[in-house]
Amino acid sequence: MDHCYLPANFQETLISPLPASGYYLPNFITENEEAYLLQKINSAPLPSWKNLSHRRLQAHPSPLSPSNTLLAAPLPSWLSVPVVPRLLSIPVDSKDSVFCTSPHGAPNHCLINEYLPGQGIHAHEDGDAYHPVVATVSLGSHIVLDIKPKKIDTTGENPGKVQGWRVLQEPRSLLITTGELYTDCLHGISEMKIDDDLGENTIANWNLLGDRAPFAGGQAAREARISLTFRDVIRVKKLGKAFGGLKR
Repeated sequence: MDHCYLPANFQETLISPLPASGYYLPNFITENEEAYLLQKINSAPLPSWKNLSHRRLQAHPSPLSPSNTLLAAPLPSWLSVPVVPRLLSIPVDSKDSVFCTSPHGAPNHCLINEYLPGQGIHAHEDGDAYHPVVATVSLGSHIVLDIKPKKIDTTGENPGKVQGWRVLQEPRSLLITTGELYTDCLHGISEMKIDDDLGENTIANWNLLGDRAPFAGGQAAREARISLTFRDVIRVKKLGKAFGGLKR
């Protein structure tokens, strides 16, 4: 399939079982665009990658400083186009983009994570270094994202029980997390080679998937997957200021 899916607004893509607000768009980029991005990422020099215990990553335009500050620089054009303009072209409800209230009005940072089959990441939060909007594009393979509240509900029908949700991210899809989903929840990826128990009753965005056929049997083997995580870093400094005004 070499065409992308652009809704009239993000409300058409709302993942209704989740806390507000999460949005899922299948086929956000085309197969040709996916192949181009994978070629650029996989041809990057080895020093561009940072190896962690269960994955490796690249940070563009640069990693954050220990004080969670980003040096002012544009994202590489091969990475931002067409993802960022396309992302900003879709209004949340009427005319404003999902980044309309962020400090810079658009994402200024992208983490590229590579997950091989069997690799994952523990439940975590993205924190206050970023404006509370995350846009994640998946390349190469699907993944199941596990989401759970930070706090255990002590009221309701099952007090003390941890409620959770699972979001299936197809290749070339876009997942937006913002609002309560960003501030009040943790997210992670289980370390497994085969995702199971996949279906309408277990996957929060099942009805929004672009093609349910690969998952209709309830299982799907993972392949190498790369995620592009776009965010707006709140604190940005120009190079001279970051190094004490060396240009003076």
